[in-house]
Amino acid sequence: MTVRFCLGWLLLPFLISCTSYKKLHQEAVVIDTHNDVLSGAIMKGLSIEDDLRGKAHSDFTRFRHGGVDIQVFSVFCDEHYGKGKAFREANEQIDALEAVAQRNPDKMILVKSPGQLQMALRQQKLGAIIGVEGGHMIEDNLEHLDHLYNRGARYLTLTWNNSTSWASSAMDEAGTSFMGTKKKDSLTHKGLNDFGRQVVRRMNELGMMVDVSHLGEQSFWDVMKVTTKPIIASHSCTQALCPIFRNLTDEQIRAIGKNDGVVFLNFFSGFVDSSFMHRLGQFRDLHKKEVDSLEALKRSGHEVAEYLAATYPQEYGALRPPLSLLMDHLDHVVKLAGVDHVGLGSDFDGVTSTPKGLDDVASFPLITQALRKRGYNKKEIKQILGENFIRVFRANALAKPTATR
Repeated sequence: MTVRFCLGWLLLPFLISCTSYKKLHQEAVVIDTHNDVLSGAIMKGLSIEDDLRGKAHSDFTRFRHGGVDIQVFSVFCDEHYGKGKAFREANEQIDALEAVAQRNPDKMILVKSPGQLQMALRQQKLGAIIGVEGGHMIEDNLEHLDHLYNRGARYLTLTWNNSTSWASSAMDEAGTSFMGTKKKDSLTHKGLNDFGRQVVRRMNELGMMVDVSHLGEQSFWDVMKVTTKPIIASHSCTQALCPIFRNLTDEQIRAIGKNDGVVFLNFFSGFVDSSFMHRLGQFRDLHKKEVDSLEALKRSGHEVAEYLAATYPQEYGALRPPLSLLMDHLDHVVKLAGVDHVGLGSDFDGVTSTPKGLDDVASFPLITQALRKRGYNKKEIKQILGENFIRVFRANALAKPTATR
């Protein structure tokens, strides 16, 4: 009895800690600003009503287990969808998300306003917000932008990796791929042109959040000169800790803080860990024949990574960084901009590698546990998990849409 009594006292702090972070996570509003399950699974015929473990990072059961209250579903297509295709694809993906909500009125509600967000919370349903990832989907047409807003899109990522005719992307401005290979220069300009500035102004008028993830630095600074509303980086990390073009510089992070915007951290290993891409390159070299064959078939880098991850799961999994590195990025943003200006933009179902433990959308409580261990208090943790998003969502939604200019 004495031994059991002693062991019980030794375990008590651990048990209290576990209960504490789980209770806090349950109390908090948990919002993730970027998930690609729409293009990554639903448009491929999979249903998030089903158990998609082993097939996707996300499904209804795991959203519930992860305590996710509000999810921004990314509408995404790549640069191969040109004019006449990209806008249509965006609408088809919105159709698909609406169909999921219509089939599951007891589980999901589409959210277009702060009021509807609060309704979703009261009804304990998954609030689904639409974010459009890539300005090429408006096809250089402000009426298309209005149409997507009217259908529920509440942010537009101004570029994906591909530049538009009106904004330059981070990849194109850097002139390299994620693996460091030089890209053929296709830029006709850097930054926003006159139409790009019109897009930002129109988004401000509509109440549509300007998303600067994927955006080139020159375009970013042009946005900061034009916007009258707080902006977001829906899924980005910090260049200071992982110097890759997709991450934000310290100057950009400070500017987002001064703008009262929010940086939502991406969970992709390659944006979190500065040595990941090097290790991934070594791993690819071990399987060069297969990589070369896939690239000869014009498979994208993401498709190659998906193949390698599925074919060699143990080897690929061993490349994953620790969760602590992601938390280092969070600390860095807090140090530069303050706790009011950071949140979570996982990129689940859009990436093939995440830090250890962050296996899918059910893993979000681990973030709360890590925040507690880092010394963040309850108020700060609730801000990070969701309240910072609600603030910037409201600040943008105050706009009153006018006729297209």
